[in-house]
Amino acid sequence: MSSQARIAVAAPTMAEGALAWLHRLVAVYCLLFGILYWIRLIGLNDGLTWRFDTMPITWQAASVLLAVFFPFAAIGLWMLASWGPVLWLICAITEIVMYVGFPQIYGFRIGAVATHCIVAALYLTLRLVIYLQRKRIT
Repeated sequence: MSSQARIAVAAPTMAEGALAWLHRLVAVYCLLFGILYWIRLIGLNDGLTWRFDTMPITWQAASVLLAVFFPFAAIGLWMLASWGPVLWLICAITEIVMYVGFPQIYGFRIGAVATHCIVAALYLTLRLVIYLQRKRIT
């Protein structure tokens, strides 16, 4: 192979590797949340509002949206596709609005809200580090 035909491939930086691991970790988290929403929809768990036909309309709309979006976000994040974080962001914003904006309807789940905020902060931090590293190289 001639020297002109060789293409230099840079090894991923530590920040890029950390971002890939974050994507995979959040993918597992999204898959679990998707399964929990599907359990709620098909009524596997006992409780008055744990079946789709007995849920209030507000919970029906939220559960259907999140039961579909969370697994697709998990797939996109696991594949490191650019649309994975976008779908996760839609899910995160939806849950934050549900639990912070309408606690009288959905309850207040500080754990879910805090987790979404922490993941978003980690994601933005890693993207900023990667951007700065690439800018320094050029």
